[in-house]
Amino acid sequence: MTIRVMIADDQAMVREAFSVLLGAQPGIEVVATAADGLEAVARAGEFRPDVIVMDIRMPGLDGIGATRRITRETDLSAKVLVLTTFDLDEYVYEALRAGASGFLLKDASGVQLAEAVRIVAAGEALLSPEITKRLITEFAQLSRSERPPSRVRIEALTRRETEVLTLVAQGLSNAEIAAGLVVAEQTVKTHMGSILHKLGLRDRTQAAVFAYETGLVVPGAADH
Repeated sequence: MTIRVMIADDQAMVREAFSVLLGAQPGIEVVATAADGLEAVARAGEFRPDVIVMDIRMPGLDGIGATRRITRETDLSAKVLVLTTFDLDEYVYEALRAGASGFLLKDASGVQLAEAVRIVAAGEALLSPEITKRLITEFAQLSRSERPPSRVRIEALTRRETEVLTLVAQGLSNAEIAAGLVVAEQTVKTHMGSILHKLGLRDRTQAAVFAYETGLVVPGAADH
């Protein structure tokens, strides 16, 4: 199935370059581009892409605001992949809180960009376990001071689902979780689907963020 992609960036050269790079990849079609956040929101509603490659810094409504509107205020199911210049840019944390599914550095190759799009479209974790641990831990340290954690939704999970969520938050892949729990990988995928449904989350990146925000996983606990 072809993955429909929209590229939102205020630099025309970036939009054109990414369009060419992604358009040359099998199974990916660039259906729209946008030059700012407001245009991104409007075009997302018009073209209904599967993945939006979103620059954070744009005039008017920035990428964070646009991501928030698309993921929370519309009926769109698009996954947002944010672009940043630095791997621990402070804006990345806000983008994840706004509903982004992951992030990618702007100097990524065409192959890396295409792979990132495919991973995000599939609802999997974009980041490597090492980067996930570092990023989410830093993110949690910033966000936990801003609002008290709530465990109400956690109570809807079964014991095994809570266990799986904890491991996801620690950056483990489905295969690693399956090996650790001595179950089939498909069983982990089933648990993950149930977790996302019960918590009203889009993907495992958001699930990891949720686990830290609620205090299910303590920042730094994954750094063994």
